[in-house]
Amino acid sequence: MTRVAVLQMRSGVGPAQNAATIVEAVERAAGEGAAMLFTPEMSGLLDRDRTRAGPKIMHEANDRVLSAVRDAAAREGLWIALGSLAIDLGDGKWANRSYLIDSSGNVATRYDKMHMFDVDLANGESWRESNAYRAGEEIVTAQTPLGRLGLTICYDLRFPALFEALGNRQCDAIAIPAAFTVPTGEAHWHVLQRARAIEASAYVIAAAQVGTHEDGRRTYGHSLVADPWGEVLLDMGGEAPGLGFAEIIAERIAEVRRQVPSLANRRKMPD
Repeated sequence: MTRVAVLQMRSGVGPAQNAATIVEAVERAAGEGAAMLFTPEMSGLLDRDRTRAGPKIMHEANDRVLSAVRDAAAREGLWIALGSLAIDLGDGKWANRSYLIDSSGNVATRYDKMHMFDVDLANGESWRESNAYRAGEEIVTAQTPLGRLGLTICYDLRFPALFEALGNRQCDAIAIPAAFTVPTGEAHWHVLQRARAIEASAYVIAAAQVGTHEDGRRTYGHSLVADPWGEVLLDMGGEAPGLGFAEIIAERIAEVRRQVPSLANRRKMPD
């Protein structure tokens, strides 16, 4: 049994304050026996005003949030799935990049969000992530204290082919950090999270942004952990930031895969 901590945030437009929030969560998570902490999408900076945000978006080597979190991981001996940061790629584009940091503070791997959130919602909200961000091209997994962890980010949740690939790689858990809008969250968040857990026969760990942010957006919250059967083990609600905990049981993964061997029975579909 491995304990994980899930940080539900209300990230603002100031990276220093967001970094302080994460570092405090690292210290508390380690103190309460967690082996790993998960944070949301855009943990370091959440600002839809790209003109204002631009000067704060750094190359990876200069990102102060990443540096602070790496130092905290090493100090506390805790693995961290840093949901994502906005990273300057140096060519006029940014990456929405997730970092897996080991208990020595090293970056174990990185994942760039593959699916860009380019939508017009019925409530008038319009989002064009691809105007500023470059989509990732690589599926990423890594070995962690939870077993093999697959990395995704937010809108990736809606694309089953990615999760089929993660299932084929025998992931024991999948991280889905998010900053879901309220309308899409109310409609689809829980059902999609549970479906992805069931399809991959894996734990899903989804740290989320919540509430009304400094830039005026509202996010859905409901950070959750679902087990391979689709049972929701943790739901942090849609009101407030906080730190939640759940237990990951390796034997549960094997048990579910014996009962419903969908990964073993999966066939390649004809074109």
